[in-house]
Amino acid sequence: MDMDKLFEKREGRLDRIARIVVGVALLVAYAWGVLAPPLGYLLLLLGIIALFTGLSGSCALYSLLGISTLEKAAGKRKR
Repeated sequence: MDMDKLFEKREGRLDRIARIVVGVALLVAYAWGVLAPPLGYLLLLLGIIALFTGLSGSCALYSLLGISTLEKAAGKRKR
């Protein structure tokens, strides 16, 4: 698979907001020590991934599966 296609924007506005909120929540949970290691490290990893994908607008898993929540220019969702 082409690397450009792997990092193509595929997330809609609501999807990106949800990922950012979840990412921040997971990072806060890690910082507060909600779970002891090694599960705490899982919170950290998932929080970083969610925050990164939310901020960048691209998700490698979406690219591999051919999923997109990005709205088309006409305002319709891609199906």
